[in-house]
Amino acid sequence: MIAYLQNIDIKVLDLLNRKFRCQFLDKIMPLITAMGNCGIVWVLASICLVNNKNYRVKGYMIITSLVITTIIGEGIIKHLIKRTRPFVNMKDSKLLVSKPITYSFPSGHTASSFAAAGIFMNMDSSLSILVVIVASLIAFSRIYLNVHYPTDVVTGIILGLLCSKLVINIFSSEFLTYLNY
Repeated sequence: MIAYLQNIDIKVLDLLNRKFRCQFLDKIMPLITAMGNCGIVWVLASICLVNNKNYRVKGYMIITSLVITTIIGEGIIKHLIKRTRPFVNMKDSKLLVSKPITYSFPSGHTASSFAAAGIFMNMDSSLSILVVIVASLIAFSRIYLNVHYPTDVVTGIILGLLCSKLVINIFSSEFLTYLNY
């Protein structure tokens, strides 16, 4: 099963490199991926929310979701799986960003993006659509830039959404009542 998924991953990356590479995307994708470096765009969004009394709890929820996602994805799963990055195996791939030093599976950029997006979707905010679009672009950029396999990104989406759901459940309990006072 693992070999089958790896084969699909490589075929998708090969197709992307042959059919969709262009100068415009080669310039844009590193910028999009940079928004996800250390979850910076999501940390900034959570700081803005924390500084607004009406959205303070949602800001704390995003921060909590980011922390849990990072611990599980970067701290545990990556070190258990130890999957090498695509550019290591694809000798003719052109790397447009600096070489990541961590393992590939799952995508931390994607996991943090969807951890934040899950909280925004729960807010029922008009910003939710924009946040999901930004999260999706960051996720796609990781594949486009040959720093993640598609299954790394899909797993990152699932991990981020599961962590956001966990945080929503935690904050929906008595804990939320405590924070509001």
